[in-house]
Amino acid sequence: MGADVSVVAASESSCKIFGDGCGFEAPTVSLFFPTPWLDFGLPGTSGLNKYYLVAVVALLVAAAFWYFTTRKAKVVPGRGQSVAELLVTFLRDQVTRTAIGKEGDKYLPLMVTLFIFIFSMNIMGLIPGLQLPVTSNLAFPAVLALLIFLLWNIVGIRRHGAGGHFKARLVPGGVPTWILPLVIPIEALSNFIIRPATHMIRLFATMFAGHLLLALFAAAGFYMFNPLSEMGAGYGALSVGYSAMALLGFLVFTAFELFIMAVQAYVFVLLSSIYLGEALEGAH
Repeated sequence: MGADVSVVAASESSCKIFGDGCGFEAPTVSLFFPTPWLDFGLPGTSGLNKYYLVAVVALLVAAAFWYFTTRKAKVVPGRGQSVAELLVTFLRDQVTRTAIGKEGDKYLPLMVTLFIFIFSMNIMGLIPGLQLPVTSNLAFPAVLALLIFLLWNIVGIRRHGAGGHFKARLVPGGVPTWILPLVIPIEALSNFIIRPATHMIRLFATMFAGHLLLALFAAAGFYMFNPLSEMGAGYGALSVGYSAMALLGFLVFTAFELFIMAVQAYVFVLLSSIYLGEALEGAH
């Protein structure tokens, strides 16, 4: 299951539908603030908590994928190697070459690594026992987005020089000179503040909301399962039916969430490639 029922269900474990009257309590954002195992007492930090363990597991999963799919690479690929080659080919044809062109091939290893790592962090929310997507903590998408932001500037400066790069980002081509005092601050805000912020928030918010919805389905199913209702066998049977519908919704949404996890990893690397392609191109 994608959410720990014992954690996300009603705070009073005895609370059931058709029970003693205590109501349903939906899971809260406290799910995303695990108790630290080791607190360093530093302001603005959350200490050593479950996120770090899950991040290490995600890293190992990503490394294991490449190890087991490429350790015996052959001219005629086996199943595992075929999966890896299909992934690389897809990202090359649909992401790097589409956004950057032929020159994008040298950024392909970075984009493939980013995609696998982000997808691995996302699916941690569906792994029993872990059940916490690493990217639901803003710090992790923020580090990745800032890495791309730095690379975007480095690539642009190396290609066009510092003056050329920043001019291209601040002064759109064809804009009359008299309006530049208004346009330049807007472009600066858009390219240097909003762009990296939306890059990180898009991934974080999607994973955060998706995991919370999964937790809601799990908690609702647990709350509505009361076959031994003191109100009678009829109500007990009705509670089982309600719980079954919640379980069905949970399973359907879990499959949908898995798709969204892959899409979000794809969107992150696609935007990264677009930014790098723009830096190489120069003026817009």
